[in-house]
Amino acid sequence: MRLVVIGVNHKTAPVALRERLALVGDDVNVALKQIEAFTDGSVIVSTCNRTEIYALVPHTSTSQPANSQISDSQSSNVQDVKAAGQSSSNNTFSSSMNISSAAISAHITKIKTWLADFKQLPLVDIDPYLYVHRDTHALTHWLRVAAGLDSMILGEPQILGQIKNSVHLAQDQKVLSNQLGWIIDQVFAAAKRVRNETQVGAQAVSLSFAAAKLVTQIFDDLPSRTLLVVAAGEMNRLVATHIAGLGVGRVIICNRNPERAEALAAELRGPNRRVDVRPLQELPQVLAEADIVSSCSGSMDLLIDKTMTIQALKRRRYQPMLMIDLAVPRDIDSTISRIDDVYLYSVDDLQHVIAGNIEQRRQAAVDAELLVSQLVVEIDRRFQVRQVGKDIQQYRACTQGQVDKLLHESIAKLQQDDVSPEDIITELSRRLTQTLTHAPSKLMRKAAREGDSELLDFVVSGLQDAHRGH
Repeated sequence: MRLVVIGVNHKTAPVALRERLALVGDDVNVALKQIEAFTDGSVIVSTCNRTEIYALVPHTSTSQPANSQISDSQSSNVQDVKAAGQSSSNNTFSSSMNISSAAISAHITKIKTWLADFKQLPLVDIDPYLYVHRDTHALTHWLRVAAGLDSMILGEPQILGQIKNSVHLAQDQKVLSNQLGWIIDQVFAAAKRVRNETQVGAQAVSLSFAAAKLVTQIFDDLPSRTLLVVAAGEMNRLVATHIAGLGVGRVIICNRNPERAEALAAELRGPNRRVDVRPLQELPQVLAEADIVSSCSGSMDLLIDKTMTIQALKRRRYQPMLMIDLAVPRDIDSTISRIDDVYLYSVDDLQHVIAGNIEQRRQAAVDAELLVSQLVVEIDRRFQVRQVGKDIQQYRACTQGQVDKLLHESIAKLQQDDVSPEDIITELSRRLTQTLTHAPSKLMRKAAREGDSELLDFVVSGLQDAHRGH
């Protein structure tokens, strides 16, 4: 397959080294162009938890196939087929599988050396932290990463989007070969199957995602709902972003600092979403307008008490409210949970949900890993079929070139005086038969000489089937 991956992640390297090896911004475009000089296409995936280079080793004619599963005797037999198919003409046949393990190793070293030079780090310092995968092992790794099975948070979906962004960068730089593009399509399709056919990403395992999950469990018509964000800190920003992404129609931000509130409002505004900023002292008035409340202020005092909530419910005509209190100390009076039509969740409640969900994801990961193994086998088979189609085209072109040469020689002889057309046609038929049967004959003799009965039976039965077909 010629696919290799070289990289570091949160399991193999400390954050200090990951920071130094990160490829972001213009570095990625420059790196892609430089790597293009010694690969058949590459993709660079660089996030806070990993930096990886996925690349195709250039096709090189060598004496051994790259596929490590082919034995030495099979390797030699493959070479016999190719050698037998060659003639004194310039037409030669070279299998697309024809690349040695040594050649792949050399290119892996070249990529490692390039990375060290590009980041101005000694290779000896980074090499112990680098992992390397090749061929189907590289494919398995890529699929596991895309499906979230190799992430710090098991099953998280963001990595697939990050890989797609990396592919878009490679496409913009025009460094994707057709073969690497085909592999990428297979990885994306397989990752989608893993997420759709297993539960590895079904349960929320972050506070912000868990909060958003609660919203979907309580409310259906989200475009008609209003989210009230009490305090515009980082945690509430994440929660608001997740919930707004579900399609809520309106967001109200109450914050002491108007500049921070306006900054968050700018992030959340959209063509179908209205975002208002209100001072924190107006919280009792705007509470009645909210279907969903997320609060995380860091205040030492309660911001929403029971009386305020009862008054808001009356003004809402007792339509249900979801309140999420992520603050410690708490922003929302815990006794509110006893009020009908109010669903109150504290940070501890969400942590309990997350803990159970993480265990469910771990159990689902077993099924996901099994599916990944099956999908890699399927992709590899499709790849081999795709590649052998190219090999067949090359072999037919090579054979046609030999036939054309013999035919031209015979036509030239027919134009001479005192020649027998029957003799020339007979000679042409004999030489064509020798040309077309030389490769399989030589392969059968070698298989018999080396005692490779399995290969001999395969070739003989294949030729017999071919003749019966005619």
